[in-house]
Amino acid sequence: MRKFIFNTSVLSSLFGAVGVIQASRKGPRDWRLILMWVGWACSVAIAVGTVVDESKKKELEW
Repeated sequence: MRKFIFNTSVLSSLFGAVGVIQASRKGPRDWRLILMWVGWACSVAIAVGTVVDESKKKELEW
C-alpha cells in the first residue's frame, strides 16, 4: 500500500480529481464532462498499473 501512497504519478492523478470535481459542480453537464471523468479514470488506472508493473520488476530482480 505504501508504494501507491508515495508514488508521484498516483498522487498527481488523484489530485487531478479536484479539477474534475469542480468542473462537475460548476460547469455545464454535457459530453465534455463525461470525457473529463473518463480521462481522469484512465490516468488513475495507468498510474496504478505502472506502480504494479514496477513492483513486479523489482521482485524479479531479487
